[in-house]
Amino acid sequence: MNLPLPELQDVSPAVKAEVLAQALPYIKKYHGKTIVIKYGGNAMTEDRLKEGFARDVILLKLVGMNPVVVHGGGPQIDDALKKVGKAGTFIQGMRVTDEETMEVVEWVLGGEVQQDIVMLINHFGGQAVGLTGKDGGLIHARKMMIPNKEKAGEMLDIGFVGEIESINPAVVKALQDDAFIPVISPIGFGQDGQAYNINADLVAGKMAEILKAEKLVMMTNIPGVMDKNGNLLTDLTAKEIDGLFADGTISGGMLPKISSALDAAKSGVNSVHIIDGRIEHSLLLEILTEQAFGTMIRSH
Repeated sequence: MNLPLPELQDVSPAVKAEVLAQALPYIKKYHGKTIVIKYGGNAMTEDRLKEGFARDVILLKLVGMNPVVVHGGGPQIDDALKKVGKAGTFIQGMRVTDEETMEVVEWVLGGEVQQDIVMLINHFGGQAVGLTGKDGGLIHARKMMIPNKEKAGEMLDIGFVGEIESINPAVVKALQDDAFIPVISPIGFGQDGQAYNINADLVAGKMAEILKAEKLVMMTNIPGVMDKNGNLLTDLTAKEIDGLFADGTISGGMLPKISSALDAAKSGVNSVHIIDGRIEHSLLLEILTEQAFGTMIRSH
């Protein structure tokens, strides 16, 4: 059971000092290291959680870490599609994206959602800069085809949904080195300039690999990876995750998320954390305390 966290004004100065002292080893350990944060779910829709997230990211930057935010925006895209009379359709956890849907995705992710995050971080004293795949040639993409589970050997076309061809991290590194916090929308571009909607978990995972991040933190609407009895699995190796795929424990919308986490862990990111974004300051609790707050996937 998660006990409610006390209001900050109710915490004594001695307890606050103790908390800061306990965070010190983690601040030292991760100083100068890159931490990629996939930001999505409820943490993006509730004002209290949005403000808490902005403050947490700023704190990580101020104590010498290099946070890079990759955001989703599924609920916001669904709301915008409803306004134009369209319903969202998903196949294997991927949004089917026709031309009209792609226009909405670009406007919502690269405009509204991204600017909300940037403005909030800037409002609380940080320096955030919004990017899409077009900026500095950041994300090169191509059309993604997915296997048809009903007909072996057949591939499904799900529209302007992309897979990542390459990432050029130069613009992100330049911003990091200059005290800025990059906020990245998961929109990639083909050689012909065509925009592609890319699953934000895939972008976060690949970004963590390319930037040689110390950690990839994925904020979700669940406590972490659960076993078949609904118990939280707090510490897993890449090999154990493979087993959970094989026996069907991980399925549905969690597939792209955990697949990205696994790929990142196998490609040199030291640890991947899947945490509950519905809990205030879950980002700081995971990075700066001993408490195993979500699921940690270790590279080995």
